[in-house]
This record gives sequence, structure tokens and C-alpha cells, in this order.
Amino acid sequence: MNMLRKQCIAEMKRVLRNKYFVFWSLVMPIAFYYLFTNVVNTNVADKGAWNAHYLMSMTTFSVMGSSMMTLGIRLVQERAQGWSVFIRITPLPDHIYLAAQMIGQSVIHLLSITVIFLAGAIINSIDLSLFEWVMSGLWILIGAFPFLALGTLIGLMRKVETAAGVSNVLYMLLAISGGMWMPIEVMPDILKNIGQWLPSYHFGSGAWALVQGELPTWKNILMLIAYLLIFMLLFKYIRRKQEAV
Repeated sequence: MNMLRKQCIAEMKRVLRNKYFVFWSLVMPIAFYYLFTNVVNTNVADKGAWNAHYLMSMTTFSVMGSSMMTLGIRLVQERAQGWSVFIRITPLPDHIYLAAQMIGQSVIHLLSITVIFLAGAIINSIDLSLFEWVMSGLWILIGAFPFLALGTLIGLMRKVETAAGVSNVLYMLLAISGGMWMPIEVMPDILKNIGQWLPSYHFGSGAWALVQGELPTWKNILMLIAYLLIFMLLFKYIRRKQEAV
């Protein structure tokens, strides 16, 4: 346990020093939030509801991207630099190393959620109850697990450039198709039908429901669990294949 704690702290320090993380996970979502609530879409019927909805969109957008890109690309970089090979000859077990990466990233997510929530409260004076703030934050924190698993999948790629390209494309496709940039209801039917099966939609949907005084649906929960299991199984299968070579 002490080994896991120390490794988690080390991983968190590394992430916080990463300017790439600060830009993509904090600066960009907050900038988008300001843009789409104070410059664009200023004539919506219920401004307060839209501001709260879009705050959840940008927070889930941030955490999803951090899970896929920050974690995934870092794992590839470490493999390319021989760090993962070095870890194997130390007393640190491989599963502890990977768990520390994911736990450390989750703690960073908590920081991201807090910062973006504070930004939303300051920029637009978001009026939510304590229950809604806490529950939406917890939903985003826990709901990010499938994307952390996807990040470990990306981390199995051999080249940093490939991982960066794939994670960027996936990130944007999931965000747009999942309704994080614009409500899925205004999309063409074909995109709407696709989006409703994506993990990003169910991730965002749970948070959107909470700020409307509702609860995430069972479909939201089960879809995220299903994607988590799929990504974990794929990771295990591909890693075994790589180790067998």
C-alpha cells in the first residue's frame, strides 16, 4: 500500500508539471465554456439551465480528454523511453504501477473538476444546490473510469505520434458526437442515433441530469460499465499478444 501511495504521488506531480495537460484539461474547457455561454448562444430560453448544462459538458469534456490523452500518451512515452522496462526490474509490481497511473490521474481529475466548477460559478454565477455540485462531481469522477481504461489501451501503441493522433481524433469525435459541444437533440438523426450509443454521451448525460434535479438513468450507468469492461478486456488481450511477441 505504501508503494502504491508513493507511486500515485509521483504520477500526480508529473501530470501537474505537464503544460499540455494544463492547456487541454483546464484552459481550453474554461475558454470554451465562456465562449459558448457568453458570446455564442446568449439568447437561449433558460440561460441559467443552459449555463449549468454547458458547465457539465465542459467538465466531462476535460476529464474525458485527460483520461485518454494525458494518460495514454504518457504511457506510450514511458514505453518509448524504456521506463516500463526499467519498472519491471524494480520491486514495483507491474499492476501497482498501472494502478498508480490510473489513481493518480483520478486525483488530477478531482482537481480539474474543482477548478472548472469554480470557473463556472465565477463566470456565470451557477446556482446549484450542494447536493447537485457534489453528486455531479462524483458522477464525473467515477464515470471517467471507462475513459481511463481507453487511455491505457491508447498507451499500448508503440509510437507517441500515433498515440497523439489517434487520441486527438477519438477525443474530438467522442466529444462532438456525444453532445458535449452541442446538445445531441439538435444534431442530424444519424448522428443522434450514433451518439446515443457512445460512452461520451452517457457520461455527459448523467451530469446533465443531475443539474436538472434528476438522476442518471440505469442505461447511463450500464453503458459506462459495459464500455469499461470492453476496454479492460481489450487491454488485457492486446497486452498479452504484445508480450508473447
